[in-house]
Amino acid sequence: MDKDGLSKAAAYMPIFPLIDAAVGFLVGVVVWGLEFVFPRLIAATIGLGLLLLLNGVQHFDGLLDFGDGVMFHGNRAGKLRVMRDPTTGAGGFALGFIVLSTAILGIATLPLGFIIVGVIVAETAASFSIVFLTSISKPAHRGMGSIFVDAMHNRRGLQIGVSLVVLLAISLLSLRLIGLVVAAGAIVTAAIMAQISSRHFGGITGDVMGATNEISRVISLLLILVFLR
Repeated sequence: MDKDGLSKAAAYMPIFPLIDAAVGFLVGVVVWGLEFVFPRLIAATIGLGLLLLLNGVQHFDGLLDFGDGVMFHGNRAGKLRVMRDPTTGAGGFALGFIVLSTAILGIATLPLGFIIVGVIVAETAASFSIVFLTSISKPAHRGMGSIFVDAMHNRRGLQIGVSLVVLLAISLLSLRLIGLVVAAGAIVTAAIMAQISSRHFGGITGDVMGATNEISRVISLLLILVFLR
């Protein structure tokens, strides 16, 4: 996508959670249906694979790059250079494996009656995490990430408010008080990712945004499972 395309996408960032809620609904229905045919782990694996494909695998690629950048022992310039490297190192592989496997297990462990709403809320929260992250961070350099940061800093209060209303409406209607816990978890996750990125990279990048999405999804699934018990 060219710069103009990214700028247009960034302008609609506050409603990203609504779009991802629709994606979550589609995937949740698929996983729910597959569980009548396949073992739960296989159904969850296919479901997560579908999520990654619908996102263009860009968020997962960002997670791998983020892991490599954080694990690199060097200055910020070196860490940013490692993140741009097309190859995946041990840090990216380890982080990717942990997040991917935990997400699969999280979806597979959801009770049958909560699969669809669980995936919807997790996807909505993951998307909101990116919105909140960009609103509280500065860009590490001028690139894809900076376009979204600039867009969110324009009328920041209004844009966060719109996105938060979408998240709360979907999460509360779907899971009631558990949804409120998930929403809080998404905010905390984004704040922690902002701090880590500031320390390691001097700000956020497109890779950090993608990593935040993947990590927030896992945190959301874990919170749902904990509070459903």
